[in-house]
Amino acid sequence: MNENYSVLMSVYIKENPEYFKEAVDSILNQTVKTNDFVIVCDGPLNQGLNKVIADYVTTYSGLFNVYRLEHNMGLAKALNHGILQCKNNIIARMDSDDISAPDRMEKQLRAMEEQGVDIVGSNIIEFTESIDNTKAERVVPETWQEMYDFAAKRSPFNHPSVMYKKEAVVDSGLYEDYRYFEDYNLWVTMFCKGYKGYNVQENLVYMRAGEDMYKRRGGISYVGCIFRFQYHLRRLGFIGTLSFLTSAVGRSVVSLVPNSVRVLIYKKILRLSLIHI
Repeated sequence: MNENYSVLMSVYIKENPEYFKEAVDSILNQTVKTNDFVIVCDGPLNQGLNKVIADYVTTYSGLFNVYRLEHNMGLAKALNHGILQCKNNIIARMDSDDISAPDRMEKQLRAMEEQGVDIVGSNIIEFTESIDNTKAERVVPETWQEMYDFAAKRSPFNHPSVMYKKEAVVDSGLYEDYRYFEDYNLWVTMFCKGYKGYNVQENLVYMRAGEDMYKRRGGISYVGCIFRFQYHLRRLGFIGTLSFLTSAVGRSVVSLVPNSVRVLIYKKILRLSLIHI
């Protein structure tokens, strides 16, 4: 388990500088350190974010590689740009407001080696404000066959937790612009090309979640994105007509209910709500 890995993070103007710093620090505090931290600035940033980045670049000479896009291009294009800049074949995704457990990279690198796979994810914990204030756990299938079956209904990985091989992602065409489903599409494409995955059955990432996250999954525009992506899966032959109809309609209903109801559906039905951590 001596192979180096890159960390890939995209950040944009609306991110909270304090949350951003917590996310970066959680990577710097890993038990197995990275030698290549790639940050893609998706358009101009606010003064607070720029200061945080400047401080890291000064303090950790040679570690941070910062790439600035002139305009906000969206997550898919920002990540594609960053992937091509990563120095190592193994890349760990990290969102700019989440927190990784200190041994996340160590455990995922070991799993990638022992399982002989191209993508490794994990379960995650949703929290608000502080990691002491946990709300729900996102549990995903462990083995590749379980993932493949699960992918016909829902995304088999928690995107903020993934570590993947650059060569496999590039060979699969990188992230395509399926809004809200860029990552889901990539996993399906990789599976169809024969690449394998595994999910560590531990919570290795704390994901910041609030009502705004659920609001983004509602409304007519989101329904349009659902049908576009589900039709894409149908066209690929990954799902059948019945699965297309049931999934598209079911997801659309959840998107059109009031946000307070949608929050309950996600937490009580689509997530495993927590009593104890």
